[in-house]
Amino acid sequence: MPDDVETIAQRHRPHPSPAPPRHRLLALLGPAFVAAVAYVDPGNVAANVTAGARYGYLLVWVLVLANAMAVLIQYQSAKLGIVTGRSLPQALRPRMRPASRIAFFLQAELVAIATDLAEVIGGAIALHLLFGLPLLAGGCIVGVVSIGLLLIQERRSQRTFEGIVVGLLVIITIGFVGGLFVSPPDWGQTAAGLIPRLRGADSLLVAASMLGATVMPHAIYLHSSLVRDHHDEIGEGRAHRDAAGAKGSRTGRLIHATRVDVVWALAVAGCVNIALLLLAASALAGVEGTDTIEGAHAAITESLGSGVGIVFAVGLLASGLASTSVGAYAGSEIMQGLLDVRVPIIVQRVITLIPALVIIALGSEPTWALVVSQVVLSFGIPFAIVPLMRLTGSEQVMGRWRDGVLLRWVSRVVAAVIIVLNIALLWLTLSGQG
Repeated sequence: MPDDVETIAQRHRPHPSPAPPRHRLLALLGPAFVAAVAYVDPGNVAANVTAGARYGYLLVWVLVLANAMAVLIQYQSAKLGIVTGRSLPQALRPRMRPASRIAFFLQAELVAIATDLAEVIGGAIALHLLFGLPLLAGGCIVGVVSIGLLLIQERRSQRTFEGIVVGLLVIITIGFVGGLFVSPPDWGQTAAGLIPRLRGADSLLVAASMLGATVMPHAIYLHSSLVRDHHDEIGEGRAHRDAAGAKGSRTGRLIHATRVDVVWALAVAGCVNIALLLLAASALAGVEGTDTIEGAHAAITESLGSGVGIVFAVGLLASGLASTSVGAYAGSEIMQGLLDVRVPIIVQRVITLIPALVIIALGSEPTWALVVSQVVLSFGIPFAIVPLMRLTGSEQVMGRWRDGVLLRWVSRVVAAVIIVLNIALLWLTLSGQG
């Protein structure tokens, strides 16, 4: 293990520090909101609307459970970045042989491409719904706009990029929650939906797709680097802490801020996902054709009016733009961390964009492409969460900031549940039972 990693984790054994002042805490927030965009991408939109339209309020508990798992995993990723000063890919690089490192990179890059597929298609569908553009033209526009967003991150500052992504997250929230004011849910049935239960094998498939595909591998890889870069930019990074000679107390404050950041960001993402399910349950229950995003939009427009349909499509467009930009950012960080190769982020954007545009150009059915992307993501999830939990549970890596006994056991249960559900999702999908 490199000396600097051991030194970072073990040099000091500090006592817990008080929470930072409120104004300082606000400056530390932001990275989790960027990562949270992965939880409200077009794939999530399709899954949640389908769940609500088919089963009403039955599967509300799945989203609550999925969000709790996401909070835990994103917190661990961020904590790793704070304590070690390294992203998850960087922390893994010295622990792998060259051949293993390349193989790991290839699967992570495949996951990034699959992620981009769903997000570009989602944005293209939104442009088609709003302006009648062909899907290929819409996909190209989404790609160009995302390149612009990434240039802002690369040439301006990460905090500017974070501000834009948070702004898009606000639009997503308005777009997907707004319909509830027109068609309020049945709150009694919503509460009943918190009780875990299923209704046949098909509901298991939908639940597996909702829960098993909620945790996005690229968000896990990225969050650890987001906090590192964010804190470096505002003068709270690793070099500043070491120079100040107060690494322990500063680390405690940063970890506290990260808890707040993750909880608030994932709470917003969770509310958006639950709102989508509730909207479908209240307005689209039993309606045919809601298994596709276009069908769901048509049903929403017919049931709630064109205004709500437009707001929904705008939210979908913001979702596609924000999530595809964050996905390309993650791909760049994965390459740098695992291979120690720094390529311009625009090159990474093109690498992941081209396969999505090719699939659209070939005339593939968008919903089928989304299903394929979720299957690929299912393969990649264990490769992200298992190493993360091993690292954050290691005293050698994390020092006194390692996960406690209870957190380590909870993490193992969460990892097992996610992996089992993704295996079930793969089996049910490939066997044609979905």
